[in-house]
Amino acid sequence: MSESNGKADVLFEIEDLKTHFPIKKGIWRKVVGHVKAVDGVSMTLRRGETLGLVGESGCGKTTTGRSMIRLIEPTDGRVTFHHDGQAIDLRSLEADELRGLRRYLQYIFQDPFSSLNPRMTVFDIVAEPLVINEISSGSELEGRVEQLLVRVGLHPDHLRRYPHAFSGGQRQRIGIARALALTPQLIIADEPVSALDVSVQAQVINLMEELQEEFDLTYLFVAHDLSVVEHISDRVAVMYLGQIVELTTSDRLYERPLHPYTVALMSAVPIADPDHQMDRVPLEGDVPDPADAPSGCKFHPRCAYAQDICKTDDPSLKEIEPGHEASCHFAGEIDFETLKIEH
Repeated sequence: MSESNGKADVLFEIEDLKTHFPIKKGIWRKVVGHVKAVDGVSMTLRRGETLGLVGESGCGKTTTGRSMIRLIEPTDGRVTFHHDGQAIDLRSLEADELRGLRRYLQYIFQDPFSSLNPRMTVFDIVAEPLVINEISSGSELEGRVEQLLVRVGLHPDHLRRYPHAFSGGQRQRIGIARALALTPQLIIADEPVSALDVSVQAQVINLMEELQEEFDLTYLFVAHDLSVVEHISDRVAVMYLGQIVELTTSDRLYERPLHPYTVALMSAVPIADPDHQMDRVPLEGDVPDPADAPSGCKFHPRCAYAQDICKTDDPSLKEIEPGHEASCHFAGEIDFETLKIEH
């Protein structure tokens, strides 16, 4: 997978992306505030890589992924898709223009039970994008759907069955086949294994890695399980309350995290060893309300290392070490080495 920083290797550029949802009250539904689900996210995705997006539930991971490809309309920011030699601003496109690019931007949903239409057969589910985009029909369509099913580990006999006849892992494979049908360039995988058994998780992750190599796919892999993200990701972006707080390669993140929130997340990952003693980094309180975020650094009310400056000045995401960005006033200065964090 490419590690080049060259512009030719960039598939997606996201600049100051914001998605705010209005809070309405009263009989006249007056807007009295906004839930800032995504509040200034900037990052790039390189061709052929997997970028892991991690954080607690409610931090804005899913909204970020959906806003990137306008499944949810973002409030502000710029999203640039580098396609066929052109830099396309997705936010500037009309609906018809965007529809023409949808085939290159696919989505795998978190819940394999609700993301498949129970009234459609497996054939209809996987064939639908091919029919809508007028790519295949007749016997060619059936052959293509059969090939996709076989490629994701299902049997051609499954074509005429309905989703209720399959396990969770099999349903997610159907969802992957549907996403692959249009030979996309980017797949946003929204916690694709969180609803599956651990043994099935490994199978699906391995399948996704094989497909990435075979079809030259780029993944945005949204997850809260850091052990899964470590296994599949080239780079990892850590998200907290609508913002990216740390971004670097997977190896660097797990070897030397720079943000206290990242350290706290990593210390909470369970180790499969009953005799292992691991220091936990305590997080005080709950995640703040995204409609009423704290002043200064959004993480400071829960941070054991917070100083006065953290309460007033919001740190920006900046490069602390080569290829390693963090948004913390004291990134690189805090000594986390005494913590026995293993992975």
